[in-house]
Amino acid sequence: MNGFLPLIWSILRTNGLPDAEVKQETLLQTLPGFFRPTKRWDYVVTHKGRLVAALEMKSQVGSFGNNFNNRCEEAIGSAADFWTAFREGAFGDSPRPFLGYLVLVEDCPGSRTPVRTASKWFPVFPEFAETSYIERYDLLCRKLVAESLYTAACVITSPTRSKIGDFGEQGAGTGVKRFLASLAATAAAAAVEKGS
Repeated sequence: MNGFLPLIWSILRTNGLPDAEVKQETLLQTLPGFFRPTKRWDYVVTHKGRLVAALEMKSQVGSFGNNFNNRCEEAIGSAADFWTAFREGAFGDSPRPFLGYLVLVEDCPGSRTPVRTASKWFPVFPEFAETSYIERYDLLCRKLVAESLYTAACVITSPTRSKIGDFGEQGAGTGVKRFLASLAATAAAAAVEKGS
């Protein structure tokens, strides 16, 4: 995951924010919440005192069952908390920032094998039927963006013993290029906003 930091820096510089700050120290990665006092993000980007982006980066290796549900709950809850805090002025006069979610999933038989769904009282949505955990992460990311919970969401896959930079994607909608293009657009808008 640390390999994304140089890429984020490059996108910020290329799109008009050469003096943006990417926070990596624990205290500086912390933003106020609405339903809880604070939340620590993996990367927080500011420019001239304004919040430009907050990014959450997760990975999952093995133990796919309950951990998938936990990741879903975290992603949805963090976004709801973030946007409510934004609405209530927690980030000052910042324009709408980029909120990104990226998940790296181990590419293995356990993540690729279709999983049975069970719901006693009502049927699950049909798109979830006979899907693998990788497919479910893809659905999660697409729905997070469709419901405006995240500006962009990305799912990438990689085998446990892979070469640096060796990864797969599920589709363009949740791919790295779209994720980074969305971050670039927010950076460019922030540069124009502050007259940089």
